[in-house]
Amino acid sequence: MENYRPDCMKFGAFIAPYHALNENHTMTLERDMKLVQLMEELDFDEAWIGEHHSAGFEAIASPEVFIAAVAERTRRIRLGTGVSSLSYHHPLILADRMVQLDHQTRGRIMFGAGPGQLPSDAVMMGIDPRKQRDMMSASLECIVDLLDGKVVNRDEGWFKLCEARLQNLPYQRRMEVAVACAVTPSGPVTAGRLGASMLSVAASSGEGFASLPDHWRICEEVARENGRQVHRDSWRIVAPIHIAETREQAFAEVSQGIIPNVLDYMRKMGAQLECFNGIETGADATRSWSENTWMTFGTLTCGTPDDVANRIEQMLDQSGGFGTFLLLAHNAANWEATQRSYELFSRYVMPRFQNRDRRTQSLEWISDNRGQLFGSVMQATQQAMEKHRERLA
Repeated sequence: MENYRPDCMKFGAFIAPYHALNENHTMTLERDMKLVQLMEELDFDEAWIGEHHSAGFEAIASPEVFIAAVAERTRRIRLGTGVSSLSYHHPLILADRMVQLDHQTRGRIMFGAGPGQLPSDAVMMGIDPRKQRDMMSASLECIVDLLDGKVVNRDEGWFKLCEARLQNLPYQRRMEVAVACAVTPSGPVTAGRLGASMLSVAASSGEGFASLPDHWRICEEVARENGRQVHRDSWRIVAPIHIAETREQAFAEVSQGIIPNVLDYMRKMGAQLECFNGIETGADATRSWSENTWMTFGTLTCGTPDDVANRIEQMLDQSGGFGTFLLLAHNAANWEATQRSYELFSRYVMPRFQNRDRRTQSLEWISDNRGQLFGSVMQATQQAMEKHRERLA
């Protein structure tokens, strides 16, 4: 079967976010908001904001609060929780908050759901990390029903719903719900069972990349078994990239900021990866990240717009096709270089996947018919000159 290609691929960013510990936290929040504003100016479609409560590096605690603020600075770009950790919240309260955001933004909200990434978050709340996937599944089932206007009764021990219903429904006819997927099949199973979108956050990692075709097959099969429909258009793929005018420049820009920022975080989170051995310089780290999988950061594509476009093509071929590509907002490069990278991505990568080749087609048509087209122009010019001479005579 031929791979699916969307008529007009969408683009966005997955903003955990990641910021070095020596940066002013207040200023990093401001920078993240400016990034979303810049993305809207550059015609990106969406931004997803994460939720974390420990380790300091991914320091947005409430994606809903962040979205409410950045929504006032933007008008078009869609905003999603990327993702809400369902095991940390009562489903009725979380669903109600999302509905309020949907009304405040006039329907720009997407609801991304996951079990919670950092085990340290769960432990601080007395939650067994081994139970988080089952907790997420139960909560999300209730949230989907609530968003659909149903009355829900359910007792899971850690939450209870008694004749629960939302006092307001979403502004949108149906708020999009997306399930975070990494390597295991639990995400695709949940997405398929509920007819939700998939958000493949580890798509550029070794195992994540290899599992892409199986993930879609599982999602589609489970959806069919449960009388649901899923479409590749709503599948989102996440990968870290950095672009500059040349490969050498892109490599240098990441090398300047990757130590101690990203590398230090990976090591302190307990990653005993062989690819971390022997890294002494920023160039060593950038080379390692470009050649290996760095846990949830995946594998970096660092180079020119052509290099990144080719990487997206590889992911399209591997997965069989998806509808949205999301840049992982890693912040390894400095702010100025990061802004330039997003601009180059918008100018030279996005149009290659958005059926915007009409100008090229127009020029090619002229080139193929230039003899006839410009021949008639030359004839018209000669006729005008002859008429002028006749008038002078």
